[in-house]
Amino acid sequence: MKKIKLFPLIGSFAENKDKARDIRIKAIIPILEKGQDLVLDFEKVDEVTQSFAHALISDLIRNYGIDVLDRISFANCNKTVSKIIEIVVDYMQ
Repeated sequence: MKKIKLFPLIGSFAENKDKARDIRIKAIIPILEKGQDLVLDFEKVDEVTQSFAHALISDLIRNYGIDVLDRISFANCNKTVSKIIEIVVDYMQ
């Protein structure tokens, strides 16, 4: 299982959807394409915008199906981050 620590890439406030897209394309997809599971570690990330979360995971769900979420874990999410991720996942179903 691979881990991507998001704080060094995005800081404590994840708002830049272009960075989210880059993380998805350059880090997440290659891991999934190798058949590996993934942990997205949100330690020290205090907030994410809905547009960031959408850019990070919605295309994964669209392209791989909702079951891709069985291969991705979201670690160290506070309540705010968890809620935003939940909203995006619900929207994509």
